[in-house]
Amino acid sequence: MFFEAYIKQQSNRIDEVIASYYDKGEIPDIDLYLYEPLAGFSANGGKRHRPLICELACGAVGGDPDRASAAAAAIEHFHTAALIHDDIADESTLRRGIPCLHLSQGEGLAINAGDLALSLVTGSVLSDERLDDTTKIRVLKELVLMTTRTIEGQALDIGWARDRRFDLSIEDYLVMATRKTAHYSGGTPLAVGAIIGGGTDAVVEILRAYGIACGLAFQIQDDLLNLVGVKEAIGKDFRSDITEGKRTLIAVHALQHSPQSNELAAILSSHTTTPTMLSCAVEIMQDAGSLDFARDYAIGLVNRAKAELGNALVDSDCKKLLLSMAEFFIARMN
Repeated sequence: MFFEAYIKQQSNRIDEVIASYYDKGEIPDIDLYLYEPLAGFSANGGKRHRPLICELACGAVGGDPDRASAAAAAIEHFHTAALIHDDIADESTLRRGIPCLHLSQGEGLAINAGDLALSLVTGSVLSDERLDDTTKIRVLKELVLMTTRTIEGQALDIGWARDRRFDLSIEDYLVMATRKTAHYSGGTPLAVGAIIGGGTDAVVEILRAYGIACGLAFQIQDDLLNLVGVKEAIGKDFRSDITEGKRTLIAVHALQHSPQSNELAAILSSHTTTPTMLSCAVEIMQDAGSLDFARDYAIGLVNRAKAELGNALVDSDCKKLLLSMAEFFIARMN
């Protein structure tokens, strides 16, 4: 895949950009208790698609992608903070194959490290000498809105689990997932990159919509792989979404359509880690057609978004890569 090859090629470079923001403290113990754990957590990164698509959006509207690198790093700092705090809220045990930061460092230091990553979201942009003040303000407004939307989505996700809510519709899920994931995983990176690149307001919004659609598909894809992934499940808490009682699109659809919805609700409420119980939940979802429904929904999202984006941008390598991103998401679900 074109996009997959690109992110592999660029991963070391973008890792170095992100790592450059983890300054050493003035006291060795500050390094020990803060900067080193945060740097180690960040270094165990994922595919880094968020910062890379921010740079690509800048180039796709005719700008210099390098000018977007600080803002791109800021979005990845937010992702780091969100993962650290999310792991604590979900009582997760593994993150990308190693113990979560709150288990290796303790909850207090993990929260503190996540707070530092959040401060870098604004700090990275404010300290960027390549951006004029007007552009910085526009970018910071985007990042504040992104943060707010993500926190809103997280509130729904946690609240529904706490209150054992199973009366949820597919639209409820889409509202939650769009806020929690789609803005910061797709919509905001592309909008910010286009703003820095000098794109028109209309193009910025087209790129934002494309990013939100792909970001939502990315979340649905992750939900699917958590249940039935093979290669992708390695290094993750396989089927942890069931243990944590996540109201994924797959679960919500099954709860609405399965004759065994009560049994599924009981499993989702039990926090079980027993493999047979986890398999039972997946079988219920499979029999209800929920995995196929989620897969088809995600594919439809990215295909529609891809068609709209194709007409909005002039041809360029950056445009080709952004369109290939949608194809990459579809391929991983098939």
